[in-house]
Amino acid sequence: MNMQLRKAFLVGGTALLTLAGAMAGLSSAAWSQEATFVMSTNEVGAPTYNPVKATMLNTATSLIYDRLVVQDADQSFHPHLAESWEEAPDGMQWIFHLKKGVTFHDGEPFNAAAIAAWIPSFTGTDNEYMVGAIDKVEVVDDYTVKFVMKHPEPNLLFNLSSVFMGIPAPKAYAELGDNFGVTQAIGTGPFKMESFTVGQETVLVRNEDYKWGSELSENKGPAKIEKITFREIPEESTAFLELKTGGVDMLLGVPTDFLGELKAEPNVGVVTLPGLDVAYMPINTTAAPFTDLKVREATALAINQKEILDSIYGGIGMEAHNFLISALPESQVDPKYNISYDPAKSAALFDEAGWKLGADGIREKDGQKLKVKLWTQSDTEFKRLTEAVQAQLKAVGMDAEITVFDSSTIRDQYKKNEHQLAVRSYSWNNADIIDWFFSGQRLGYPNISMWNDPKAEELNLKAMTGSKTLDERIANFKAYHEYVLSQFPFAPIYQPVQNMGYNKEHLKVPEKIRATQVEAVSILDMEVVE
Repeated sequence: MNMQLRKAFLVGGTALLTLAGAMAGLSSAAWSQEATFVMSTNEVGAPTYNPVKATMLNTATSLIYDRLVVQDADQSFHPHLAESWEEAPDGMQWIFHLKKGVTFHDGEPFNAAAIAAWIPSFTGTDNEYMVGAIDKVEVVDDYTVKFVMKHPEPNLLFNLSSVFMGIPAPKAYAELGDNFGVTQAIGTGPFKMESFTVGQETVLVRNEDYKWGSELSENKGPAKIEKITFREIPEESTAFLELKTGGVDMLLGVPTDFLGELKAEPNVGVVTLPGLDVAYMPINTTAAPFTDLKVREATALAINQKEILDSIYGGIGMEAHNFLISALPESQVDPKYNISYDPAKSAALFDEAGWKLGADGIREKDGQKLKVKLWTQSDTEFKRLTEAVQAQLKAVGMDAEITVFDSSTIRDQYKKNEHQLAVRSYSWNNADIIDWFFSGQRLGYPNISMWNDPKAEELNLKAMTGSKTLDERIANFKAYHEYVLSQFPFAPIYQPVQNMGYNKEHLKVPEKIRATQVEAVSILDMEVVE
């Protein structure tokens, strides 16, 4: 789903926009037509641009592929490659009327046949749940498709608006197999992939034929920028310094602790959007001592959300007390399930679990010290946040040793199941992120908590597939969310806002950002100022 993305885009991060023309030796004409985006740390290391099979994607994906539906910042849904749609009263059929005159980058037409080939391609992938409620696709005519449902899916429009629902060219997808998204990535989007080096950079060039931008963009195409290079820089402070010194034109996802310094720069403007991220501490429920529910709860209650908000983020953003962003109705759980700092209860629970405070301030049980592994990734903000968590854990008698992994490798490390605690974040604006990170079907990654609970799986199934209406879905997800919270497979920490800094002398940014984060619909309206 870090998830508009998984939109891990799930996907919740930092990105930079800079002009390639700032490099020495380029003419002012070339400079005005080229730009560089630097991936957020959460996006670093994406191994493919195959939206069907990927478990993580980045901002560039939204420029390569279009979707049937797009989502505005106010969470409303709008047509894109689908001009309109109708849902049957019982939710068992959806009809989509497709935009005419659209072509893929390889010249193949976009039509109903492309949709009929695309939906079945999700079978057997991690993203199958996105279309799992669709029983079959019927081609009504060249530009009309009918989705016959297995069961009602009140979340269908959200799923279709996800970056993971970018539509690939059917012919190229079939011919390239596992190389699709690596050697070539062919969609209908405003940019074509010129080159891709995993962990380093992606180069996109303007699709000169593009003229079907959604209503969220003033510019329907072609894009005003001719060439975009997406660089992957895992260290946020390095990227920030480039923006501050004029080498970078836009930074998407300015770390909050840099915000004050950024606003002091006379040539830099700042745009703020509601946050989609939650920073949290997954707890490995299969690793001792965290197999004990009391120890997990005691650990979660040791996290002082307010102290972190004030000391690291200057009070900008929000404390997180459950797993979902506060804008979602499914986050409004019974207050008794919210997880909040309670050092007295934490200490009592550790005592009940047999972990007594030693003379050195570290708890011990049966002659064993309470020493644990605490993992994080290598960008500045995560390291600072993890050090704060380490200090808070020590205050209740837990000695947490920090291990720092490169952002591009840490996901593979999680799959080895050698961690105990971690500090990380996700970016997503839908309740199904709970399924993504806590389903027993995804142990290792993205289920870093290694949590596989029979009751949770029942509640998960009901939430994901057992709802006929949106209200019923909200109620089912609340129940699932509350049970997850009661079992403490994680500790919530912080919910940021999205801060974007840009060089006002070099880049013109739309006054109003349409979409839930900066992506294709906003970038179509950006232009370089000569």
